[in-house]
Amino acid sequence: AQKLINAKAETVNEKISFKTAFRQRRCIVPADGFYEWKRLGKKTSVPYRFTLRENELFSFAGIWEEFETVNGESQHTFLILTTQPNSVVSEIHDRMPVILDRNAEKKWLDSYTDETDLLSLLQPYPADAMLSYTVSPLVNSVQNDSPAIIRKTSPMDQHGNYTLFG
Repeated sequence: AQKLINAKAETVNEKISFKTAFRQRRCIVPADGFYEWKRLGKKTSVPYRFTLRENELFSFAGIWEEFETVNGESQHTFLILTTQPNSVVSEIHDRMPVILDRNAEKKWLDSYTDETDLLSLLQPYPADAMLSYTVSPLVNSVQNDSPAIIRKTSPMDQHGNYTLFG
């Protein structure tokens, strides 16, 4: 089966595959940024990094599951919830992860928070609190592990060619 990494916030409380986790197994996923790729043609895309304006750590809203493998071992998985993009992300992609501020993290993790309050947290993060910039296409491979791949660069396509668009 295809491995999912995201679930839509708009339907997480309705979909049979997610609603129990939404009600009982919520988590936060710490991050300092995330990436999306802007398509410039059929074969060309430019990676962008999104961070909070003040470069602080933040959390994505997530849900988790536990299941037993064929060997009888316990396996844990999680999904990050996504929502409609704010104006910063919408220039690049049609979805964005749900980012929680510190107060929202506490509500999200509290088992007594009611469903209406939980759903109200699943909104786009304020655009004026975010930044985006192009990064090296080296970010496309997990084999590349260097701080250089997340530094701001001139826009390049996946072949390392500079582009006029970004």
